[in-house]
Amino acid sequence: MPEQTCTARDLARRSQAAVTAKNRTAWLSLFAPDAVVQDPIGPSPFDPDGTGHRGLQAIAAFYDAVIAPNESITFEIEGSYLCGDEVADVGVIRTVLAGGQHLAVVHGVYTYRSNGAGQLAALRAFWEFDKAELIAAK
Repeated sequence: MPEQTCTARDLARRSQAAVTAKNRTAWLSLFAPDAVVQDPIGPSPFDPDGTGHRGLQAIAAFYDAVIAPNESITFEIEGSYLCGDEVADVGVIRTVLAGGQHLAVVHGVYTYRSNGAGQLAALRAFWEFDKAELIAAK
């Protein structure tokens, strides 16, 4: 079996670190030009038609609208399953929303697919928008 120098898990950890560091440039640099982000999968206030954010321009717009305004985002990965060019992370994302008054807690499965050339081809998040917890931040 050929050794892959950059696995989907490596890309997932780089993605999570860039989001936590609020490093837009580093995060966007991980994606292939034709990549897709679906977070969450299906229709939501972030993606009303549910088709995802396709291509770097759309992914950058997603970052600016959904990720950037928050005070902080942290990832708590409880399990990670690497299979071929994909990884599925099971865990919790905690987001201190803009203004710092509320914390959103999202339990889900987060998948990352590599294009085999060291870039993300897809980031897909399985979580239910109406089940996200919104609590007062401490």
